Amino acid sequence: MKNVIIYSTNTWPHCVTAKEYLSGKGIKYTEKNVQSDTEARKELLAMGYRGVPVIVVDGEEIVGFDKGRLDQLLP
Repeated sequence: MKNVIIYSTNTWPHCVTAKEYLSGKGIKYTEKNVQSDTEARKELLAMGYRGVPVIVVDGEEIVGFDKGRLDQLLP
């Protein structure tokens, strides 16, 4: 099983779409909400990102909801 983390907010449409996509494929993920979790926000900034979603699959960072890349990494 792949380790999937999504850095997100509650209201940004691309975050909602990304979470729905992962759930629809039956993929378990850890959500780190940068809106309500200051530690998650610090992690995201330390990675060099200011926007969400950022999805990390087994250490590989995907910026934004890139369905094609997710399909490659999560068959």
